[in-house]
Amino acid sequence: MIEPPRIPASGVLKVSAHSNPNSVAGALAGVLREKPAAELQAIGAGATNQAVKAIAIARSYLHASGIDLWCVPEFTDVEIDGNLRTAIRLLVERRAMESAPPPAP
Repeated sequence: MIEPPRIPASGVLKVSAHSNPNSVAGALAGVLREKPAAELQAIGAGATNQAVKAIAIARSYLHASGIDLWCVPEFTDVEIDGNLRTAIRLLVERRAMESAPPPAP
């Protein structure tokens, strides 16, 4: 059964190609310590790269708390300055850690 997309209550973390992945990871980890899900939004390859790196870093930040991450990517359209652009929406959900090895440093 396909579930409808869930909208996180905490708003969207917008990531650019110039975003610092460690800073985004810290913000993402902070949201996921308090809420069950967060959303990252990226437009373009560079921004998507930074967002994916941030998710990997946030996963290592949350490992000690017994939290693992699950990510669902999808396309979405956003309006910027009156123009429709295609963005990547990364829904990141926290999950209880299973008995798996810790993420590589």
